[in-house]
Amino acid sequence: MPSAMFSEESNLRAGPVRCAWRDYHRGQAAEALVRPWLALELDRPDAALDLVRDARGRPALRIDGHPAGSGPDVNWSHSGELLLVALGDGVRVGVDVEWLRPRPQAMALAQRFFAPGEAAALARMAPAAAEAAFVQLWCAKEAVLKAHGHGLSFGLDRLEFTAQGDAWALTACDPALGAPADWALHAFSPRPDYLATLAWRPRA
Repeated sequence: MPSAMFSEESNLRAGPVRCAWRDYHRGQAAEALVRPWLALELDRPDAALDLVRDARGRPALRIDGHPAGSGPDVNWSHSGELLLVALGDGVRVGVDVEWLRPRPQAMALAQRFFAPGEAAALARMAPAAAEAAFVQLWCAKEAVLKAHGHGLSFGLDRLEFTAQGDAWALTACDPALGAPADWALHAFSPRPDYLATLAWRPRA
């Protein structure tokens, strides 16, 4: 059964957001893999759930014929051999997961795409720490932008995080994203060698 692939040990709740992760192989259709978990979480038959896409390709749930986006919000991400799915109640949710593989161009990418303060903070770190921090920051940015709905095309430099110890805190963003205080983020490691971030804000 596909739903059994999401085990109890691979579930997490953060505020109004539930998420789960499972094995993933390149080329698999993520939508088909997440549907059984969504049906289980929402206590609905699979046939009662429609997953539709908006003009930018962002997924939305249509449940029992109600308008898309009127119920819980859904988002997912995959990297390497892991698929992560999130379901949010009363919020817009975004999620990103990244496999911790070598990234020799991390600092060049930070200089090109991140806010100047973020690139400078990474440059002050030891190389090994900077690579992991780069991935964590990328996860945070992409999760927010996926929740917003535009994704990376909106611009990674239009939201800025500040390093606070081992974490990143959202401290400035484009008005289209709302205020930094509107956002909640939860960074975690679903499996060894993977980093992930959930981001959500109240639905307008």
